[in-house]
Amino acid sequence: MDISNSEFEVLQALWRVHPADAQTVVDELNKEKDWHEKTVKTLLGRMVKKGAISFEKNGRSYIYSPVLEIEAYQVQESESLIERLFNGRIAPLVTGFAKNKNLSKQDIDELKHLIDKWEKNND
Repeated sequence: MDISNSEFEVLQALWRVHPADAQTVVDELNKEKDWHEKTVKTLLGRMVKKGAISFEKNGRSYIYSPVLEIEAYQVQESESLIERLFNGRIAPLVTGFAKNKNLSKQDIDELKHLIDKWEKNND
């Protein structure tokens, strides 16, 4: 699913406050920067058409909820990035972070744990 940067910001707000009407989403977005209500409603409509969010009519209001889960979106975007930039290989990505000292001890521990778990499940 192709989601623009603006749509992603709206989706992030909706993940935090769902289910929510458009004004609640606008209020959540306006905590960080100014958003116009009409812009947010346009973006919500686009995401409904894309299937990223759903809505229920409640009187004169529409109540929006995310269909696309944050974890699923993160996996999708991560795989897309790795495929585009590294030909589907994750090692060059991690190597780049390691060479630039951008990996924390916690990151390294988590990677070791994931590798150990993968090796146990794939022997």
